[in-house]
Amino acid sequence: MRVIGLDLGGTKIAAGLFEGDRLLKKEVVPTPKEGGEEVVRALAQAARALGLEGVRAVGLGTPGPLDFREGVVRFTPNIPGVKDLPIRRLLEAELGLPVFLENDANAAALAEHHLGAGRGFGSSVFLTVSTGVGGGVVLGGRVLRGERGQGGELGHMTLLPGGPVCGCGLEGCLEALAAGRALEREASYAYARSVSVPELFALAQEEEKARRILLQAASYVGLALASLVKAFDPGVFVLGGGVALNAPEAYWEALLSTYRRYLQGWEAPPVRKALLGADAGLLGAALTARFGVEDGAR
Repeated sequence: MRVIGLDLGGTKIAAGLFEGDRLLKKEVVPTPKEGGEEVVRALAQAARALGLEGVRAVGLGTPGPLDFREGVVRFTPNIPGVKDLPIRRLLEAELGLPVFLENDANAAALAEHHLGAGRGFGSSVFLTVSTGVGGGVVLGGRVLRGERGQGGELGHMTLLPGGPVCGCGLEGCLEALAAGRALEREASYAYARSVSVPELFALAQEEEKARRILLQAASYVGLALASLVKAFDPGVFVLGGGVALNAPEAYWEALLSTYRRYLQGWEAPPVRKALLGADAGLLGAALTARFGVEDGAR
């Protein structure tokens, strides 16, 4: 089946033409700063550049939250002018093809499950620790969205009531405790100057203060994974994102130590590093289109 995957990001739009799991052609264009319907036009332009002949459907991975039933993006934190945008209807009108929506982190979770580190397992939980924290749950080969489309927002699990305020407005979320921005916040306070994540990684190799900041964040990720075992008991955890994948080995040791500590008496699913990198969202968008056609979903 020939489909197009679209991955909408804050600075760029990636588009791919797929035949099955094979990428035939790729196009990347900037995300319009004007937002709104200009974003839809840019998405359509990227798709047309790939060629629409023989294409059955389009899958779109986009930041959310989303109204899946109506095909509406409620808002996007990093793209201005996108609020209550009926993106599915507008993009279908532009392209004359059915469009299937998915949250961008869910799309990456779907790709890692079917094509990456989660391949061969009946279920998986994907967690990306980067500038923020996102994730997705895949059960029976399909993304768990929940009754209201709110499922899989793993970065906004509350782990520390009364903790630092998150971008979502609540306090003590995993994202506010363990994301790249959280690491920079803690390090910049501790060192009384601006400290980037790569610099913190380097400092942690030599200084106890930096090491404590890094290992504390890793422990919160381990705690989150242990809690998710008790909620979903997945076949495997897949961890991606710039923080998780580029952190020193001590980060992973602290993460896994905490994970095992809070699973005493429970069987611990394996934890694997993500394999698909920056293409995970694009691959997941293509899978969303393919599964949408196969399942007759909307």
